[in-house]
Amino acid sequence: MSADNTGEITKGVLFGVGAYTMWGCFPLFFALFEGVPAYEVLFHRIIWSSVFLALVIALLRRWTPVRDAFRNPRQLWRVLACAVLIATNWGIYIYAVETHHVLQASLGYFMTPLVNVGLGMLVLRERMVRLQMAAVILTAIGILVQLVVLGSLPWITLVLAGTFGTYGLLRKQVELDGLSGLFVETLLLLPVGLMALGWLSSQGLSHFGDGARATALLMASGVVTALPLLAFAGAARRLKLATVGFLMYINPSLQFLIALFVFNEPLSTTQLVSFAIIWAALLLYSWSSWNTRPVAAAKAT
Repeated sequence: MSADNTGEITKGVLFGVGAYTMWGCFPLFFALFEGVPAYEVLFHRIIWSSVFLALVIALLRRWTPVRDAFRNPRQLWRVLACAVLIATNWGIYIYAVETHHVLQASLGYFMTPLVNVGLGMLVLRERMVRLQMAAVILTAIGILVQLVVLGSLPWITLVLAGTFGTYGLLRKQVELDGLSGLFVETLLLLPVGLMALGWLSSQGLSHFGDGARATALLMASGVVTALPLLAFAGAARRLKLATVGFLMYINPSLQFLIALFVFNEPLSTTQLVSFAIIWAALLLYSWSSWNTRPVAAAKAT
């Protein structure tokens, strides 16, 4: 391996660690919005993400993919579906932080790769090896443990995993890079965000302008949303998909630790058992992916 390749891989790992570390620390940021409802934070996140991403795209001169997306109605409908899914994911995640359910949120992101596998099998008719099938079954058992013992479904976990997993499935069918795709998604949601902000202001319910701290945090939500995406794009260009997938677990792991040791969320025995089962499923999935990678590479040659 040449020194140039080694340097690029090192940069890719640093970008990947940076992206997933920022995502993993999101609970610390959204916990600062004390007294601001989750839906209002969501609307501002959409608005200021659009503004910041427009500046980035203008700086990088990347308007061509954006224009092409709006000229393709069939693709635009898929992007709109992606936008609704990611907005739902954002909103539920902010709600989870505000209501001290970060443990449930972290479990949702731990489950996302397994949801992707299941959706690939059901929707794309992809074949799963036995270990991957076992991983999906173990995940279902982990959820059933909470349902049977606690008497309720961990709906935050399921909605976060389901929306993000489905988002990933639809996103693969859209010919847009991560930066341009997110910008088009936020642009499609921007009218809703502006109308909602206008209504909140007219009713005297808006927290924007209600003190420098709240205003700065709401505006910063756009930058905080875009920065990890830019870092992730840098990682994805330089690293193999398997490496990026491995680094992904930094995000829910950090959320789990923050929930336990910063927010002091209680972890019951039942939840711990459920987590352990799903972690075992992830180990099976990761082991299977690692073992099938050389086989796939050999077939390709």
